[in-house]
Amino acid sequence: MLHVMTGASDLRAAASGGRGGSINARRSREIRLAYLLLAPAVLLVFGVMAYPLGWQVWTSLTDAPVGGAAPHFVGLANYFALARDADFWRAVTVTLVYVGITTVMKLVVGVAMGMGLARPFPGRSLAFIAAFLPWAYPAGPAEVGWFWFLTPPIPAAYADFMAHWRIVLDNALGFGTWGFFSVILLNIWRGGAFVGIFLLAARNGIPDQLFEYAALEARNAWQMFWMVTVPVLRPFLALAAFLTLTSAVGDLSNLWMQSGLRDVYPIVWTQAIQLALNGGLFGRASAETLALLPALAVILLLCFRLFEPLEEDPL
Repeated sequence: MLHVMTGASDLRAAASGGRGGSINARRSREIRLAYLLLAPAVLLVFGVMAYPLGWQVWTSLTDAPVGGAAPHFVGLANYFALARDADFWRAVTVTLVYVGITTVMKLVVGVAMGMGLARPFPGRSLAFIAAFLPWAYPAGPAEVGWFWFLTPPIPAAYADFMAHWRIVLDNALGFGTWGFFSVILLNIWRGGAFVGIFLLAARNGIPDQLFEYAALEARNAWQMFWMVTVPVLRPFLALAAFLTLTSAVGDLSNLWMQSGLRDVYPIVWTQAIQLALNGGLFGRASAETLALLPALAVILLLCFRLFEPLEEDPL
């Protein structure tokens, strides 16, 4: 009897080991296939980015004069010059204010929009279209229209109202405040719509039963949102935060159009464009564009950390 039981146990162990081995082998094949399918995209992205980034790093360490003359290696001189430049620190301040306000407000608007559209209500389809249009509408006409709306070029019914508030803000906070305010509003208007649609898609992928069960335990809507909605949507919120941050950094056309094609309130990257194109200081311009790269890398790592799924509680 003992031999029979021992033999049965060995058979079960062998079967279990066989299944485990087949599962592990299949998992390994799936991972290799995933890397194989991602390889072209990775090669394309890094192939396109590697040379420009390497060239920019090298240029930031040279004087890179205008006119095609051979550059001379100057080491970290361009970075030391930036550290002593008051205009650079002004651009850094404007950049941090611009990126911080737009990122936070786009997330707030997007979360409110996405969660509001997740529930059925009369006219929901029209509200969805209205929420989607700011992001889907072409950027160029939107920027021109926004500039004309806040700074009317011709007499209009709302011109006096806008002029009044422009004078109030510029007198209270300094010249150019109204224009900078218009840049921030436009970025929030367009980016908030994108975040809202993005989070709505994420919310629709979560079973409604989870929120129904949580509603029985939550005391109020805020506790429901903070204790359930935010943890469930945390990876999507992290990705949305990173996308809004990068869009605010890369959407330089807003700054040019809303300032009347002038560098009135420069961020670091528009000031670098001015240094390169107007001043011919390509080495210093490259150093300026790379100056905030470590901060962006840290933010990316934080977003990646938040993007990881929640750990399951051990049984």
